[in-house]
Amino acid sequence: MPLTELLPALQKLPRPDKLRVMQFLLLEIAREENLTLVPDATYDIWSPFDSHQAAHQLTALLDTEDQ
Repeated sequence: MPLTELLPALQKLPRPDKLRVMQFLLLEIAREENLTLVPDATYDIWSPFDSHQAAHQLTALLDTEDQ
């Protein structure tokens, strides 16, 4: 199926099915790149939330911008 037909079909899917498609595609890409992702596993990702160092750097940047 060409991409021009696939995209409109994907838009019509309900949200849970869209999430399953995303998971499938991510696992396919990981498999193609020989990444060791395990289906149904969870992985931690870094986030700036609760990062006090990031907050201080942003504050310093905003202070220099104001001057």
